[in-house]
This record gives sequence, structure tokens and C-alpha cells, in this order.
Amino acid sequence: MKIAVICVGRAGAQLDAAIRDYEARTARYWSLDVVEVKEERARKGMTEEQVKDAEAERILKRAPRGAELVALTPAGDEWSSARFARHLERHAAEGGADLAFVIGGAFGLGEEVMRGARRRMRLSTFTMPHDLARLVLMEQLYRAGTIIRNEPYHKGGKGGEE
Repeated sequence: MKIAVICVGRAGAQLDAAIRDYEARTARYWSLDVVEVKEERARKGMTEEQVKDAEAERILKRAPRGAELVALTPAGDEWSSARFARHLERHAAEGGADLAFVIGGAFGLGEEVMRGARRRMRLSTFTMPHDLARLVLMEQLYRAGTIIRNEPYHKGGKGGEE
């Protein structure tokens, strides 16, 4: 199973090194592809929906063909690290489609991406910038790999909820 992370915009200088570190760690456990799409700059007279729609078009063009889209959104389901790891493990064991986690821009994800997403997931009840969401997702993908392999990084155990 391959995992793609599609994000709008580039990581800011403050978080870039941490993101790259977790991307490298995550790649030990998953076949990982990170795709950055251009952020749409809101021009005068442009609505939030138009910005999200322009970004959605870029996201969907870059999404791997046949991959199951997972929209990261505040309206999504909130999972523990252990549950997330179990889901990824089962998905891979059952020969499920590749996964593409999608992180929107400043205004979130466009309706077309939301309609195409098989699953919606929430990283936190807090609102956060897209580069921080990317860091949190990368850390959780890495953590999931360590949980599945029963490595000592995660202190909550392989099967238990946190």
C-alpha cells in the first residue's frame, strides 16, 4: 500500500525541518509520496469558495489514480493513534487501495474534494495552519508504523485506545 500526502502550499521555514524529519521516518514504514500543490491567492472579489475550488482542482489532478481520498477536516472523525494504526494495518493487509491524505489551504478543502473523499478525519478540534497539520499527520503516520511493528516509540500500546 502506498500513502500519498497532498497538501496545499509549502511548509513554512519554522516547521520545514521537523516535517522533513518525520517524512524520512515515515518512509521507513510506508511507501510515501508527498505532493505540494500551489496555494490559490485570494484576489479582490474572489470568494472563499472560489479559492477552495481552484485548490481542489489542483489537488484532484495530482491525486494518485485509484487512491482512496482521506480529507483532513475539522468535521471529520477523531481517532486515537492506536485506532489509526490498526486501520492502516487492516487496510494494507486486506489489499486496500492506496491512500491519499489531503490537507487543504487557509480556507479548507473544496466541495469537489470533500465529495470524492471516502473518509474524513480530524487531527484536532483546534484550528491549525496547513503546515502544522502536515507535521501532525506525518508524526501520526510514523507513530502508526511503530505501533504496528511494536517498536518502543509509542507508549500507549499496540491495541489499546488512548
